[in-house]
Amino acid sequence: MEVGLVGKPNVGKSTFFSAVTQADVEMASYPFTTIEANKGVGYLRHKCPHEELGVDCEPNNTPCLRGTRMVPIQIIDVAGLVKDAHSGRGLGNKFLDDLRQASVLIHIVDASGSTDAEGEPCNIGEHDPLEDIEFLEVEIDHWIKGIIEKNWQKVSRKLEVAGGKKDLAIYEQVSGLGISETQVSIAIRKSDLPEKVSDWEMDDLFKLAKDLRKQSKPIIIAANKADLAPDEYLKSLKNLDHDVIPTSAEYELALRKASEKGIVDYIPGDKGFTVLRDDINEAQKGALKKIQEFMDYNGGLGVQQTLEQAVYESLDMVVVYPVENEHNYTDKNGRVLPDAFLLPRGSTAEDLAYAVHTDIGEGFIRAVDARTDRVIGRDHELMDGDIIKIVSSK
Repeated sequence: MEVGLVGKPNVGKSTFFSAVTQADVEMASYPFTTIEANKGVGYLRHKCPHEELGVDCEPNNTPCLRGTRMVPIQIIDVAGLVKDAHSGRGLGNKFLDDLRQASVLIHIVDASGSTDAEGEPCNIGEHDPLEDIEFLEVEIDHWIKGIIEKNWQKVSRKLEVAGGKKDLAIYEQVSGLGISETQVSIAIRKSDLPEKVSDWEMDDLFKLAKDLRKQSKPIIIAANKADLAPDEYLKSLKNLDHDVIPTSAEYELALRKASEKGIVDYIPGDKGFTVLRDDINEAQKGALKKIQEFMDYNGGLGVQQTLEQAVYESLDMVVVYPVENEHNYTDKNGRVLPDAFLLPRGSTAEDLAYAVHTDIGEGFIRAVDARTDRVIGRDHELMDGDIIKIVSSK
């Protein structure tokens, strides 16, 4: 599962990516700084069970910062998108192909209006960010429609002559985009298409593509550069029928770097920070004051919140802790609460077993809820924060 960072050039995508992954990437004030997609690992906050259980955790794949478990998630920052990208303009084809396996998209929008439609710098307030939201969604819709259209006449004739499920036929066309058959079925119902496939027009395919995008690649809006944005721009963005979070990726990156250097004490996503050193200069003090003022007004810097909104809310994921000893909460090496796994809400004990390892899933016998010491079956639905022992024949 990947979170895709999308948007036109020069809106702060690479800064956002660098902030959430702490990766060094090229950043500059001109379009197409990002050519090859940047991939990295970001982290989601989750309350670690160790304090509740009265034990000291020993994380393996997930750091724990003062009771906050940082759960890893794959992030991809793709090349900037421009109008008519679906037709190959700019780096459009590459941009869209890089998004194939993204499960959720974070659209980085320049809320300050200081980059034009092509991603070129302009004065603050010169460009309406609402235009960027509409054009990006239309480009993705056209891209999906183009994939459905490939060999469509042949596919539609086959359905008319030989019969068969149109859901499956569409799924076979778009499965390479990480779209499930269930999502295809839901999109077809929502699109209200003509009963006969032979009656579908290009407008019908576009409508279907739009519903497929909504089902398979939900979009969260990061209203970036919110520290510079005119109030009316932020208000208009917040009034959209979207999840919109004011962010300052530049402030987030600066604060994380200051934390690395021991200048401040800051855990990503916190609503404030503590200055640890007295030897910083006046310019640094002034910058930290601006950052704190932004955090006070917005309840944080928005970057971590956007990532968590995308995964926990839009994708409806939960965190589960697998262990091998349900009494000591340890793995085979004696590490306490070593791992945390992200799973879709509604996942079962058997799903967790397969997530840990295919062999363990295939040999699933039963599971144990470590909190209650109760034996649970393969179809038992897991809850957020569960600690589960899997008993397997393999």
